[in-house]
Amino acid sequence: MSATLYDFDWDTNKARTNLVKHGVSFRLASSVFRDPLALTIFDHGHSTHEDRWVTVGRAANGQTLVVVHSSQWIAPAAMKLRIISARRADRDELRDYENTPR
Repeated sequence: MSATLYDFDWDTNKARTNLVKHGVSFRLASSVFRDPLALTIFDHGHSTHEDRWVTVGRAANGQTLVVVHSSQWIAPAAMKLRIISARRADRDELRDYENTPR
């Protein structure tokens, strides 16, 4: 089985706002998708206009982040991910990430 390739996309204005508000760049947030232990769940509450997902994972700098994104398959093993927001995981999210059996 081959690994999925990701093509990342985001709104540059939203990325700038997110960095100011949460101190997390979307470039750093994209690194959570390389975490083999990352957890992804469907976001029922915010999927009215498009399917949104929430991924919790370790970023390249070691921080555990929560990343909200949409996704679209663009080839059999390639997916476009549009990052919508990213922030540091809170205490409960960190506990869930660390204690979820894989």
